[in-house]
Parts: sequence; structure tokens; C-alpha cells
Amino acid sequence: MLTELDLTTFKCFSRLTLPLAPLTILSGRNSSGKSSILQSILLLHQTAVESEWSEELRLNGRMMALGTARDVVDKVHGHLDFSIGLSTREATARWTFRSEDRAALSAKIRQLDVGPRGAPPEVSMGSDEPKRYLLPHGPGAPPGSASLAEALQSIQYVSAERMGPRETYPLLEPTVRAVGARGENVPSILYWLGDEAAAPRLLTDRAPPTLRRQLEARMGDFFPGCGLDVQLVPMANQLTLALRMDSATSFHRPQHVGFGLTQTLPILMAPLVAREGETILLENPEIHLHPSGQSQIGRFLAEVASKGTQVLVETHSDHVLNGIRRAVRDGLLPPDQLAIHFLSRTEGQSAPALLTPRIDRRGRIEQWPDGFFDQLDRDLMELADWGEDG
Repeated sequence: MLTELDLTTFKCFSRLTLPLAPLTILSGRNSSGKSSILQSILLLHQTAVESEWSEELRLNGRMMALGTARDVVDKVHGHLDFSIGLSTREATARWTFRSEDRAALSAKIRQLDVGPRGAPPEVSMGSDEPKRYLLPHGPGAPPGSASLAEALQSIQYVSAERMGPRETYPLLEPTVRAVGARGENVPSILYWLGDEAAAPRLLTDRAPPTLRRQLEARMGDFFPGCGLDVQLVPMANQLTLALRMDSATSFHRPQHVGFGLTQTLPILMAPLVAREGETILLENPEIHLHPSGQSQIGRFLAEVASKGTQVLVETHSDHVLNGIRRAVRDGLLPPDQLAIHFLSRTEGQSAPALLTPRIDRRGRIEQWPDGFFDQLDRDLMELADWGEDG
């Protein structure tokens, strides 16, 4: 589980230290830096899984393409270097990357400090130890390298640009557990693992303990009667996904049941296949959901975090936030396992400002920053003023 992120001259941040909780909410206006925070973690993860032995950070890959070094170095304070620091409960690492050519598509590790959490780091650059998953590998690797490498590899990411209804979906290796940045791997996971026992941490007693039935039960909280069917396309490494909204009806192509179902599937599947202690990054889980569904997804994410899987979520939905607040009030998630970070940026401000409102056991926000999920109140006040004028 990740506990802290530290950025220096990365994109819009000259310096940022961000505590990470089991459930971390990133909120704020558009272009305030929320996506940049997730991208910094994803760059490490992408490089670890796509370039196992690389000593360069890949800026472009299957999950995310950020362009060149020019695009990721802070325009005001940065020059050639930027740093990403990441900590778990056991260890901490800080990578400083440099690209001599600002048009380069990668950045080399200039310095790497890694070691046990709370102890002076060991500077690994200059040693003969090879790098695997961007970390020292071998008998001389500093303590903590292995746990950090495991944390980087196991991250799951579901982007805001999720795959909608499709005629077919790819059939992948049975070992693939990540749902994919666009949710494209969900049918393949269901095909191979749908009839296997689901992880016990998130089992609901409303369905048999198989992955398929547990996913259908969770989907039923948003789309009552939801059923799923996956079939192999003959003579092709492709699958069809069919859905239904009532047990008495037949299955339909995804195109006939609305965008909400296919957009929500990977959000619910990722926690069901994640292992305890792993991290899931989610962008805008509320897309295509009714406000009641948005509130329910917030409560679900609180449940996931309370059972040992970390969730970092970027959201613009006050309904998601309120669903989480209700989960805290109901005792589902202790308030000390929730971090809410609000980023704001005004014209002429060189870097975003960070505020971290606290929440009490009754789900109340102790400090409500200006612009923090307050648009409804603003609109209602303005409407009331119009009524008085009339």
C-alpha cells in the first residue's frame, strides 16, 4: 500500500508532498493537477510492467502517452530534471530523472535513493547492481527494494476514457488480472476466472462465491437484475459480452443496454480481482451513472478500502464524496483511513494550492474550502436571489 507521493518539478508541481490513505480522494477544478498526480505513479508502473529491465522512465506506453520530456518537466521551475518519490509502509524510493534532450520520449535515472521507511536512504546509482522494475536488483539491493517493486507492478488503473459497448473484446492470457486502463480486459478475466472462487474479502452473501456471481451481485446494486455472459468467438482470440437486466429475459448485446453498464463494469471488477494491499487508481468512476449510483459507487469504494485494497480516486462528483461520507458516518470506513485532497489554481498562480479537509466520524467536513463541491449551494443561492428579485 502506498503511503506518500513526493514530486519535484513534475508537470505543474514545483514541489508536492501528498499523504496517501487507504482511500484517497483527489478533487478540484479542471486543470488543477489531479491527473498529473495519478500520471506520476502511472509512469513508474507503466515502465515497470512494460520495460522490466529499463533504467529509463517510459513516457509513452499502452496505458498512457504523455509525449516528450518537455511535456513532463515543470515549465516554470524545471530545466532537465524531475523527481518522483514513492513510499510504502515498509520502504521509500525517490527517482530523479534527466533527459538531456527535451524532445526525448524517455528520461534516464540520474539518481535513485531507496531504503527502509524512516531510515536514511541508500544511494544506489553508481553501483553495478542492475535495475529491475526501476529498482536495484540482486544480492546488494537496498532493503525495501523488493516490496516497492511489488507495489509498482501490482497497481491497477482504470481511466476516465473507458471502453464502451463493443461487438467483441480481446481474449488474453489466463494470468491477466488487471482490468486494463479502458476496462478492455474484463470479459477475458470473466472467461477464465468467472467460475473460480472470488476473494473472500469483498464477498457479499447475496450471491454464490464465484467471481461472476459476485460481480453480477455488485452490478445489481446499480442495475437491478443485471446478468453477464461471455462467449468465445470460434476460430478467433475474441470474446463477446452479453448483458441482461432481468433474469426472465434473454441476453443482449452491450449496445442495447446503455453506456452505464460497460462503464461501471471495470470499476467494480478491479477491486474483486485485486489482492490485499494492492493499489487501484480510478478516474471519474461516476461517468454515465445516475446520482444515486454515484453515491453508491462512493460507498462501494469505501468498503473496498476498509477491506485492505487501496483506492486513489479522481472525481468531480459531490455524490461520490457524499457516498463516502455516509460510509464514514455508518462506521464502514474509519475517518483516519480517508484522505481528501483539494487542488485549486488561479490565473497567475505558478503552481496549484493543496488543501486537505478533515472529516470526522459523523462524516462532516471540518474545513470546507471555497470551490470544494459547493456549486449546488452557489446555484441554489443564485436561484433564491432571482426569486426575491421577481
